[in-house]
Amino acid sequence: MKQETMKVLVYHEPGKISLEDAPVPEIIKSSDAIVKVTLSTICGSDIHIIGGHAGVQPPHIIGHEFCGEIVELGSAINDFKVGDKVAISCVASCGECFYCRQGLHYHCTDPDCTCFGTNRANGPSLNGCQAEYVRLPYASNYMHKIPEGFTEEDMLFIGDILSTGYFGCEQAHIQPGDSVLIIGAGPVGMCAAITAKLWGPAQIIIVDQIQSRLDVCLREGITDIALNSTDVDVLKKVRELTDGRGADRVIEAIGSEATLLTSLRAVRIGGNVCTIGSYAKPVTLPLNTHWVKNITLSMGFVPVDRMPELIKLIQGGKINTKFLMTHRAPLNDIINGYDVFGNKKDGCLKWVITPYER
Repeated sequence: MKQETMKVLVYHEPGKISLEDAPVPEIIKSSDAIVKVTLSTICGSDIHIIGGHAGVQPPHIIGHEFCGEIVELGSAINDFKVGDKVAISCVASCGECFYCRQGLHYHCTDPDCTCFGTNRANGPSLNGCQAEYVRLPYASNYMHKIPEGFTEEDMLFIGDILSTGYFGCEQAHIQPGDSVLIIGAGPVGMCAAITAKLWGPAQIIIVDQIQSRLDVCLREGITDIALNSTDVDVLKKVRELTDGRGADRVIEAIGSEATLLTSLRAVRIGGNVCTIGSYAKPVTLPLNTHWVKNITLSMGFVPVDRMPELIKLIQGGKINTKFLMTHRAPLNDIINGYDVFGNKKDGCLKWVITPYER
């Protein structure tokens, strides 16, 4: 007998989430797929959601970083089959509207598409992956087969944080020989460091206040220098490391006014700053003191069309993100996962969610 209900994590109000029963999703359109979630994780954006800072309207099933196994396909999907293991973008997109053609998938105008696990007031709503099953509208556009010889653990992060780190590096326009400064040694900042190496910078400097995370960056060899901003004058040290000029490229991976201001102060004249942090509050920028530096400042929600390239880079041994998976437990224990990950307990970098155990 086909399973009729499943376990899901529901956001009810700021600070309140619960594991509940919900109907298993069904095919609605011929371009849909239903996947069984085989591996997912908690993202920093999920912490923003349950904190009430992301505009998600409760009650809602949340989560957006996941891999799965196809269990059902709409009649229009011919390039996948039931049983395929797939890596999935955090954003569903129609692939045909103006914004999709511009690579701005999050802004897809199709009413069935948005970021998984989110909704918009009077707009699209899409259930998330912190569940046993997920419906994928326009599935062929953003799910990718996991290559033979590789697992969900290899590909889990390509649909969100690895793509986000890569996007930050692209937008910063890193050049060979550059000095790259990354502010924030959380999972997104670490993914920026991992991918920054692909452009051949002379040095990658990372800044954070959590020493254990800085230690991971050095131990894994993803950065050359790690600075604890509670102990070091970051601006002074960065200038010392860059012949007094400042970093050529800065990637801000936290999302606060203080860290964005540090980025603007730390970049050299004519340099680039890209902020990939998720902002919960407005910020004020003193452009009267920074406009003369000819800085290029970019920002934005991650595009998801780099997943094929990232898969190839993982296949080629150029990228490995599995060290981020510090904690693992079934969906049954997800409430504890939000506490441990959200409050940065026990050295948690990423809390990986395995299927619900009945």
